[in-house]
Amino acid sequence: MKIYIGADHRGFKLKEKLVAWLEVEGYKFEDLGAYELDLKDDYTVYAEKVALMVADNLGKGVLLCGSGVGVDVVANKFDRVRSGIGKNEKQVAAGRADDDMNVLVIAADYTKAAEAKKMIEAFLKTKFSGKNRYKRRLRDIEKIEANN
Repeated sequence: MKIYIGADHRGFKLKEKLVAWLEVEGYKFEDLGAYELDLKDDYTVYAEKVALMVADNLGKGVLLCGSGVGVDVVANKFDRVRSGIGKNEKQVAAGRADDDMNVLVIAADYTKAAEAKKMIEAFLKTKFSGKNRYKRRLRDIEKIEANN
């Protein structure tokens, strides 16, 4: 499984640390930008790039911006994307197990690199539980997407 990662200027420094860590850990990933610190860039650009890859079922996504809210809003505009802001590793694991979350959002202004790594590990290692009630809810989401 491939990981697509992206961040705006407020998430850039943390993203760079995470990209280096992903490489050392041997994860298969693609950095979709920003590739340099640009204080005038817009989070919408990177959120769209990552969400498109996830919507096409090409892997999972990790997005970073200052509060996490902007990239989360954009990512959730795409059908088949289930994005959530990570608070800690247990909450992220619950999002994967219960909701089959496929984009992890990290609020770079409020998250240290060590905690971000733990959240990413939980995100990548936790499987969707597949319980009937969770599958039913995902089907409900697909119906909502189809009607909007």
